[in-house]
Amino acid sequence: MEQTALRPKPMPGQEPGEGRGGGGGGKSGPVRRPHAARRRGRRLTTLLSGLLAAAVLVLSGVGLGTVGATVIGMSKLAELRRHAGPHQSGSPGARHPDPAGSNAPPTTPVPPAPAVATLGLEAVDAEKTGALVVGVHVPGPGYAAGLVRGDVVLALGRTRVDGAEDLARAVAKARVGHEVMLTVRHRGGGHQQLTAVPGVVT
Repeated sequence: MEQTALRPKPMPGQEPGEGRGGGGGGKSGPVRRPHAARRRGRRLTTLLSGLLAAAVLVLSGVGLGTVGATVIGMSKLAELRRHAGPHQSGSPGARHPDPAGSNAPPTTPVPPAPAVATLGLEAVDAEKTGALVVGVHVPGPGYAAGLVRGDVVLALGRTRVDGAEDLARAVAKARVGHEVMLTVRHRGGGHQQLTAVPGVVT
């Protein structure tokens, strides 16, 4: 019976005759791996490309933010100049001569506009007559009075309401803080009188 000699398989990167106890008797030196250097180069290139892209994105975001802040600031400045009036327009350091002289009387302050009453409702014209309530602000005078979405306001006090405009005019004429009587038709068809106290929007 013949016996076959077992030969060790070469390690990766070694030639068949370069084993530790190889029959060639040659010395096994360090194995060169050219593909490892290529991988390192690719990784370095990818890393540098990523850093460059991140820097570009950050700088473009900062630039966009700066431009946005400048535009907003310029619009606010233009609005302030518009409110300041024509005599103060122009460059901030420019002085315009006062035609009335330096001892002109100061302007009197404008009295505030009178408060307009509101019920805190959103209404549209109903199909037949009245103002259909499509929204009730919570909290609000209409909500406190018991109005709900789908109610139709037919009268406010002694004023008949044929549509949403009539309701708006009647509410604007009402006195803030004084009770008013609302005649309402509910969605189910029933009529009811509710008491509301108009408020103001601040």
